[in-house]
Amino acid sequence: MTKYKVRDLPEACYFSKTVYLGDSFFIASPETPVSEKLKKFLLKWEFREISSEGVPGERIETNSREKADKGEVNDDEQMIQAVEFYGTLRNYAENLLDQLSAKDSLDYKELREHIKEFCTVILDKRQYMLRVLQHTGTDDKVRYLASHGAKSTILSIIFGTYLKLNNDSLIDLGVAALVHELGMINISSQVYQSTQPLTREERRSILTHPILGFNMLKSLNFPQNIRLAVLEHHERENGSGYPQRLSGDKISLFAKIIAVACSYEAITAARSYRDAQDGHTGILNLLKNEGNAYDERVIRALVYSLSVYPIGTYVLLSDGKKAQVVDVNPVSPKYPLVRIMGENADLETSAAGVRVVRTLSPEEASS
Repeated sequence: MTKYKVRDLPEACYFSKTVYLGDSFFIASPETPVSEKLKKFLLKWEFREISSEGVPGERIETNSREKADKGEVNDDEQMIQAVEFYGTLRNYAENLLDQLSAKDSLDYKELREHIKEFCTVILDKRQYMLRVLQHTGTDDKVRYLASHGAKSTILSIIFGTYLKLNNDSLIDLGVAALVHELGMINISSQVYQSTQPLTREERRSILTHPILGFNMLKSLNFPQNIRLAVLEHHERENGSGYPQRLSGDKISLFAKIIAVACSYEAITAARSYRDAQDGHTGILNLLKNEGNAYDERVIRALVYSLSVYPIGTYVLLSDGKKAQVVDVNPVSPKYPLVRIMGENADLETSAAGVRVVRTLSPEEASS
């Protein structure tokens, strides 16, 4: 793929092939212009480059009515809105951490109202939000705590919906997920993003961050269920976690959900010391649940919410065609709904019909 500087693109620029952020995150189809509005939006959220196998040029004529009937124009707009919302959530998380780092007060009720609004958008645009999570830009390495908190919040809320939490509980879960790494603001980023083995003192500081977060929220009069979620999100079902080595039912449900959400996010996001794993590999790693570290109900929520082939994943089908996963199958996570590349047609995979053979890298998908 060729990379293009967003600032250098001509006005209302069309590309001959699909446009991506990075190498895999779909942002515009050939019939959709990279408009001035879109350029300003990308630059606002610090996306300075786009990628495409095509070249910029004049508009390629298409049957716009047919495209609208297929929902492609709406799909493009929905994706843009989802990216913009993710940027808003990430920036909100960053401002929140900056506020707390400066020892400013934080009002639980005000934060809860924001999360209530965020929940509405996340659930309304669920499949688009999950596609957004497949993109991990370099800015995520710089803003680790904010991006990790934002992505964990999106995943936790989606898992909580599968687990049938009521609205009040879902909102509190979102609050807890957004601030679950709060204790890290007292620790140097050079420690938690180090590429070198940690010293005993550095490791000890990492192990204390759930306690620090719990104490901060206690001083701000946050409810007990949120404080416990922050304190316990690194506890594990088999008692191997920290800081209290709790196990099983002694761990709060919010903490169990956030544990799976932030573990999946950590596996599939780039870090300063390693590359990201693809979503399919991340799912398989957590499905193994080695040593019964995670609550099986939450692992089930992960799989049925994202599918074995998470939304946004490129796949090779048994009929030889390439496709991208666009939604889950609520009955069987092995057989997601896919969109055939080059045909813009959706297909329900199945055991008896066309099925997924393997995942594809973005390079394989575009070749």
